[in-house]
Amino acid sequence: MGSTIYCHVIYHEAGETMVIQVNAELMNKRSAEALVEWLGSFGRTGKGGVTRLLYTKSWKEAQQALKNLMEENGLPAYYDCIGNLFGRLQGTETPGRTILTGSHIDTVIEGGKYDGAYGIIASFIAVLRLAEKYGPPKKSIEVVSLCEEEGSRFPLTFWGSRNITGSYDLDCVKDVKDSDGMSFMEAMKEAGFNPQDYSPPIRNDIDSFVEIHIEQGMTLERNGKQLGVVSHISGQRRYTVLIKGESNHAGTTPMPYRKDALTTAARFITFLTEQAGETDPHLVATVGRLTVRPNVSNVIAGEVEFTLDIRHHQEPVIDSFCHTIFKELKQLSVNMNTEAFVSLWMDAKPVKMDSGIGQLAMELSLEKSILCQKMISGAGHDSQIFGQKYPACLLFVPSQGGISHSPEEFTKSNDLEAGIDLLTDVLHKLAY
Repeated sequence: MGSTIYCHVIYHEAGETMVIQVNAELMNKRSAEALVEWLGSFGRTGKGGVTRLLYTKSWKEAQQALKNLMEENGLPAYYDCIGNLFGRLQGTETPGRTILTGSHIDTVIEGGKYDGAYGIIASFIAVLRLAEKYGPPKKSIEVVSLCEEEGSRFPLTFWGSRNITGSYDLDCVKDVKDSDGMSFMEAMKEAGFNPQDYSPPIRNDIDSFVEIHIEQGMTLERNGKQLGVVSHISGQRRYTVLIKGESNHAGTTPMPYRKDALTTAARFITFLTEQAGETDPHLVATVGRLTVRPNVSNVIAGEVEFTLDIRHHQEPVIDSFCHTIFKELKQLSVNMNTEAFVSLWMDAKPVKMDSGIGQLAMELSLEKSILCQKMISGAGHDSQIFGQKYPACLLFVPSQGGISHSPEEFTKSNDLEAGIDLLTDVLHKLAY
């Protein structure tokens, strides 16, 4: 008799259907690969990606499915008032402290099935293995499926972890809307978390936070390593730069008399790119969205607006770099008869992960003969938020080809399992 197959049917707007099949034997063995595939079926798109945005139907279905999975496997589960989901393995110590482990359930639009989801699944499997082998821990362990990290639906990030740490509350979202005009609070209410029932879900019992995540880069793969232990998460500054010149006829305006906003922008972007390469190997600077006005082939650009994203794990390096490039922008604007305006709209501080837990992870990986290295994360993660209040640890498994936020996102099964093995040992040391 063949193995049972679990099916999840997804209906797309275009009318076609997709059936995701997961082998029951793999589910019963708690295979990370099978469970990631299963969780990825919630919000699966016709292009093979996953779109699971905060408080949407697919998000609600995924959180509830995880809650059912936790409870079916002996982990009493509950939501807090904003939709963070917790599955608890009760500890024996009184008063109790809690080791929190997990990641985020939401995705980017047309994202991959591993980002965030693997961290939840890995924590779930690790906690079940610990319970079966050692019984109840001294410190409670909670597997968390954080409600939001990506900022894909609403213009804010880390809604889940920032509420737990107390840096966000309802005042932060009272005027926030998505691209369709739906208010944050209305979406929250429709998902079953009525803002009228909100009480700050701040946690003061957390002993430490441990997160495992796909790397979303190519460092581990290129270095032939199965695991990374993150020492720092880079700080991020995001700016909007507006350069104003003067639109004029492309054929009749002599070069010396032009006020060309695009030329000013081009020279500045070239300068900052070269300066980033010369400043520090870990510094990255990216010009993303660029808008040119009037954007006509035979008219000199009168206005250019673009975004600038700067990241490094040491704030003094960011400070120095910003001082240098914006000083150059000011001089360029004078030379080019244009004006420049710089607006800072995001300033996330660099965060150092807990060195004690990080060293523990390195030692445990050595004992298990897992190829591991210390590294810096250029991407933001919930560990960055938790690490500002509690001891936090972030572990990475490789991303094939460095691809993430894409349907092509992939991590090998043996790397997924190696990550769970190390996470299990780290949680054992912290909780037992």
